[in-house]
Amino acid sequence: MINCSSEPSKSCSILAVETSCDETSVAIVRNGREVLSNMVSSQIDVHRRFGGVVPEIASRKHVETITVMLEQAVAEAGIALSDVDAIAVTQGPGLVGSLLVGIVAAKALAMALDIPLIGTHHIAGHIYANQLTEQMEYPCMALVVSGGHTELVHMESEGQFRVIGKTRDDAVGEAYDKVARAVGFPYPGGPHIDRLAGEAEEVIELPRAWLEPDSYDFSFSGLKSAVLNVINQAKMRGEPPVHAAVARGFQESVIDVLTGKAMRAVKEYHAKQLLLCGGVAANRGLRAALGDRCKAEGVPLLVPPFEYCTDNAAMIGAAAYLKWKSGQFTPLDFQAGPLFSLEGWSVGK
Repeated sequence: MINCSSEPSKSCSILAVETSCDETSVAIVRNGREVLSNMVSSQIDVHRRFGGVVPEIASRKHVETITVMLEQAVAEAGIALSDVDAIAVTQGPGLVGSLLVGIVAAKALAMALDIPLIGTHHIAGHIYANQLTEQMEYPCMALVVSGGHTELVHMESEGQFRVIGKTRDDAVGEAYDKVARAVGFPYPGGPHIDRLAGEAEEVIELPRAWLEPDSYDFSFSGLKSAVLNVINQAKMRGEPPVHAAVARGFQESVIDVLTGKAMRAVKEYHAKQLLLCGGVAANRGLRAALGDRCKAEGVPLLVPPFEYCTDNAAMIGAAAYLKWKSGQFTPLDFQAGPLFSLEGWSVGK
């Protein structure tokens, strides 16, 4: 990071680019909270036939789409490029080929407009998506749940990140997709399992991976194996499919562990708020269960609107504003960070 000695202006419009996986998104966000535009082009239909994201195809689709998204974002915002104060882009983590497409576009814009560049952490974006609609208070605890990440992040103050727990194997979104594939649903499978679990009248109890008593880490590979075992045993006995009961049992197991560990972390770290963020934050079962638990224990719960849960550039603009306020800009020769550290991206580092 480069420290800029000049004092940032009171009003700041950031053009943000997000291409970490299979969504091409460009947004313009004013002062970290006001979304002037947020254009998203999804590749779900392209990757569905393969049962998951194919990195090479994702990269090529970003190349095809990025210019169109840039043009549409500027037009939708109703401002000129000359009104943009900084360019933000997801530096990582993510698929390296996908990241590079957005980074090259962002560097070119920053050079052409002669304005600062802000390399931004993808997970910081998911966390600060909450800031787009609610006021965050510190200290707070973030439960990050997505296709590639399951983490508990403690924030003692604005822009300061400390990961206190993470998945040891499958991320929760990845587990949802694998279970969905086992019961015959297409990619992405999470929404299908969420719907089926909500409709189920019966439930098959499945194990909870709590790990060590004091651990905030997560593990879902054993739960996934338990689901496959139930399905295979039913097939071998010639019994009718138990997909709905399995989906409900799987979702209840996931929700119990996520909710239990998140609430314990809130108490131990004296957090004023619990933030739910990431693509799986769109899961209705999780949103409802966590909402009920937080209400019962008097803990304010922040959850972004559905459009800000999945990957989008508005959240990158919200997070990048932290660096703008502190005058921390990124040199033009920075590289993509597929394993970019969230703690290392903290303001002041």
